[in-house]
Amino acid sequence: MTDPKGVCARPADYLTPGVAYVRGWAEGKRAADDLAEMLRAFGLEVDLPGLKADVNVFGDGVVTLGAVRPDAARLLADLLTTGLTAEMAWRDDGRPGLGGTADSSAA
Repeated sequence: MTDPKGVCARPADYLTPGVAYVRGWAEGKRAADDLAEMLRAFGLEVDLPGLKADVNVFGDGVVTLGAVRPDAARLLADLLTTGLTAEMAWRDDGRPGLGGTADSSAA
């Protein structure tokens, strides 16, 4: 999905025969839909109106966030940080993180 310099490849404005663009776009669409569902749960749906699926020249699915207001970007960063912190706590001591379920048999 990235070029040798590590930046995202350009969008597929012109199609090349033999490249699975539809498969890549469908993967991007599923990911964009999943992200939109989670963001709606936190009230961010209207803050990311440019959220959409796309595909690059190599047929890799991508998700575009579009223009994002600074407060929406900060909230998204906070949500990612909270999730990663919870995941790291779970990995460190076996406790379920945020959104995890405790094993009731262990109580």
